[in-house]
Amino acid sequence: MPPMRPFLHGAVTRLSATLSAPLSALALPVAAVAVSLALFGAFVALVGVDPVEMYQLMYRGAFGTWFSWQNTLTRAAPLILTALCTALPAQLGLVIIGGEGALVLGALAAAAAGMALNGAPAALVLPAMALAGMAGGALLIGGAGALRQWRGVNETISSLLLTYIAIAVLNHMVEGPLKDPSSLNKPSTPPLADAYMIGTLPGSSVHWGLVAGIVCAVAAWVLMRRTTFGFAARMVGGNPRAARMAGLPVGRLLVVTTALAGAAAGLAGMVEVAAVHGRASASLVAGYGSTGILVAFLARQNPLAVIPVAVLFGGIGASGGLLQRRLDLPDASVLVLQGIIFVVLLASEAMRGRLHLFTFARPTATPATKEA
Repeated sequence: MPPMRPFLHGAVTRLSATLSAPLSALALPVAAVAVSLALFGAFVALVGVDPVEMYQLMYRGAFGTWFSWQNTLTRAAPLILTALCTALPAQLGLVIIGGEGALVLGALAAAAAGMALNGAPAALVLPAMALAGMAGGALLIGGAGALRQWRGVNETISSLLLTYIAIAVLNHMVEGPLKDPSSLNKPSTPPLADAYMIGTLPGSSVHWGLVAGIVCAVAAWVLMRRTTFGFAARMVGGNPRAARMAGLPVGRLLVVTTALAGAAAGLAGMVEVAAVHGRASASLVAGYGSTGILVAFLARQNPLAVIPVAVLFGGIGASGGLLQRRLDLPDASVLVLQGIIFVVLLASEAMRGRLHLFTFARPTATPATKEA
């Protein structure tokens, strides 16, 4: 049996190294959510609400029934895409927070494409709307990347300010050149024809936008983890100066990645127009872009992890109505929970590298091992 000891020693060492990194990466986000739930429970207890009953209702409203699941998944679809708008540039060390603006501009572009091609076959119109939406989002976030590369403008500030510009453009267009004359109290573009609406998955009310979001998340992961483009992008994120010295086209990588990120959020806007609203209006500014930032941070900028985290936050948003009806809490109470999660998550980043909860001890070499 002594000859087996070196093999077991090496196997345990490799296993500990394999498990330590993912468990450590998972520990802080999970702990941040747990602490946030405790803080939010204390918050609602101060206003006379039983936290246990509240969380039971939240679970029921998010995941307790098939109807709840459908509502949750419908909300998760745009969150996946807007989270990618933050997660992809983060691979290059960029902090983009303009997902809301890219969604809005993409929705407006998609609605305008639907109006321009009204009467054409749906097989032509829907892809054109998707391309228009993606182009609108890519233009906005790609512009923030270009400003960073060639003018030195901070991408966080520029993407935030461009969001306000995008919302202003939306309001101007739906109240002016693209306004439907029949929309009086709530200006909007003319409604899309039923043939141009995205259908739902068989046996459910969840639209195909969820599938589009999942496909985009998987494609983004493959792009960043299994291609030379992704390797180069991550190298730029690790050390831009070294990437330049290695001859990598840093500017091109930056602009292309931010444009792809904006295209994902723009596609979310197209999905909202063609699957939910049926037109472009101010109601498109629903906070999906802001929540997508939180989803990306909680997923640690991992495109695959974005999917379950988006489902979680879709469920939190879906439960707000039930809390309002049963506990007389404002529907926006869930936004308080999201805000607490974001603050605690940012605070927990200071603990990264200081806690070694999942660092396995290296096995001590025995005399037999040393002799071998």
